[in-house]
Amino acid sequence: MKRAMYLVIGMAAPLLLQPHPAAAAHLDPGAQHAFDEYTAELETRLERQHNSSETFISVLNGGPSQRTDTFEELESGTMIIESVLDHPKPVPGGLIHHWRGAAYVAGAKSNDMLVLLRDYNGLARNYGPEIQSSSVLWERRGEASLAIRLKRKKVITVVLDGVYKVQTRSVSASSGASSSRSTHIWEVEGAGSASERRMKEGDDDGFLWRLNSYWSFQEVPGGLLIECEAVSLTRDIPDGLGWLATPIVEELPRESLEFTLRATRNALTARAAKENDRE
Repeated sequence: MKRAMYLVIGMAAPLLLQPHPAAAAHLDPGAQHAFDEYTAELETRLERQHNSSETFISVLNGGPSQRTDTFEELESGTMIIESVLDHPKPVPGGLIHHWRGAAYVAGAKSNDMLVLLRDYNGLARNYGPEIQSSSVLWERRGEASLAIRLKRKKVITVVLDGVYKVQTRSVSASSGASSSRSTHIWEVEGAGSASERRMKEGDDDGFLWRLNSYWSFQEVPGGLLIECEAVSLTRDIPDGLGWLATPIVEELPRESLEFTLRATRNALTARAAKENDRE
């Protein structure tokens, strides 16, 4: 048994040491089109949801009993993380992933979330180490274009530079929404070294080609409900390398959303505590 285990590790080691352990992938225009169609439908659905305070938060859109149980679960401190899709959605040469997460933040207000989301230069502080750096390319009237470097580690470390168009808005005095849409994502080879370079967009390892995220937040008695829906486009699983690519391609979207939701709750909790101290 041990001999077999060491054999597997020995065979895997050379692959893990290579800068690109998975076969190169190419972003198919059909995959991009499918992602755009999928996110457009999601945005239409969210717009409908935000028309009513009763439907504003997706995880609460059940019957009265289920709504009460879910709210009590969130109020107790549990974060709800769920896949909107039964399985990643196959598209030409790729996969669409859609995850949703929700949490309750005691003492927080809708404006606290708006301030946090608009703290563009503080993203690395609030969301490190996953977000390595951020800078504002332009900003006007609740919209901004941001350059963000992401670092994700799962079996191997992947560094990605991206440009995102971000919009934040108040929907009412006690609720708000935000969207972040990727416009460019480049995988970075040799990040942090003298030979660092961006790989050609869409011709890389394919661990993340597109990433859109959508926040909904609403004040409730005693605090704030926050919810994020994240949709990403990745390569499909290459033949023979499923053991390596699957944890990155399929597990990382969930783990990344969970990290983002937890970091957001922590930042809001700290902000609410400061506000209470001032009072």
